[in-house]
Amino acid sequence: MVGRTPPHHGAGIAPTPRTRGVLPGRTRGVLVCALVVFCLLGAGNLAASAPPGKGEPPWSAAPSPPAGTATADARSYFYLEGDPGTVLKDSLALTNESDAPRTFRLRGADAYNARGGGFAVRDEGRSRGPGSWIALAEDTVEVPPHTRAEVPLSVTVPDSAVPGDHPAAVVISDGRRRVGIRMHLRVSGPTLAALSVENVRVEEADDGAAAIGYTLVNRGNTALRPRLAVDVDGLFGPLIRQPARALPVELLPGQRVTRQERWPHPPAADMADVRLTVTAEDGARDSGTASYTAVPWGWVVGVLVALGGTGIAWYAHRRRGASPGEDRRPNPGEGALSDRGRGGEAPATDPADPASNHDGKAPAVGATAATPMPGAMRGAAK
Repeated sequence: MVGRTPPHHGAGIAPTPRTRGVLPGRTRGVLVCALVVFCLLGAGNLAASAPPGKGEPPWSAAPSPPAGTATADARSYFYLEGDPGTVLKDSLALTNESDAPRTFRLRGADAYNARGGGFAVRDEGRSRGPGSWIALAEDTVEVPPHTRAEVPLSVTVPDSAVPGDHPAAVVISDGRRRVGIRMHLRVSGPTLAALSVENVRVEEADDGAAAIGYTLVNRGNTALRPRLAVDVDGLFGPLIRQPARALPVELLPGQRVTRQERWPHPPAADMADVRLTVTAEDGARDSGTASYTAVPWGWVVGVLVALGGTGIAWYAHRRRGASPGEDRRPNPGEGALSDRGRGGEAPATDPADPASNHDGKAPAVGATAATPMPGAMRGAAK
């Protein structure tokens, strides 16, 4: 089938308005457009129908326009679909706008996601998947000046090919510049849309911000355009509520992409739970969580230093309060009990003391009762 629009590729990514408590991400329109172009055209220097830059040879490449269609309406990518064992056909258009003939080298290549999500292709001789199914009528083509040439191509789907999407590309090079045209190749049969979000983590940056990192994995057999929602809850309530927004990534089957979301103002002191929810077409959905603990280490160190200084000052004060030459031992007679109930002798009584009572009578009011010592009593008996 030739010229069919792929079912899973929608419009460009709209920027998310920046609101309080929402991760801004890449919300500026210019940056979003640039990322969309990067995703579509690829980190592997692919550029479908890319116009030449300044100083580059004036030539272009694109799928041949359908019969009866103006050249300006040429397709920007191939889309082919068929059953295992079938041969699919299309053609490539090369336009040489220069004043000299130009020679091009053509090849098919496997496509994959680069680490950041961009569309990339395998180097020459390293394609083992759908890129090896592509056969061009000529591997080398010379195009006269101011001429457009069409090169037929075919895709032979192996009998063992599994249903689903098999991303590939046609790569064109003139020795100075390399461009490529994406090929959306689908093998007919049951499809499964499934993904997972893994390795969620929060990393602090030197500028006081933080980055929420994560890895997306396509576990189905169709290409997906994921959408991401971010929720962060602290000890005292929600910190972030970012609704689902489209990511500038087309996640190819079996591929994984590592990305980050910038968190410009994380809390200085809090314990937060981070939850990322990823959705895609056909019901694909998954979520991942991580914990984030913010500790104001500068404040903690300051408090510890202050407490340590207070403790040292208190200890030094106590040391100064105890004089080294002072004898702190108590007097043996000081504070000792002398009543007979404690087994000691009664204190001596002065006979001349009028307050003393020697006749066993109760002491007078206001007098102090005293008990005579045994020695004094013996002396009186003599």
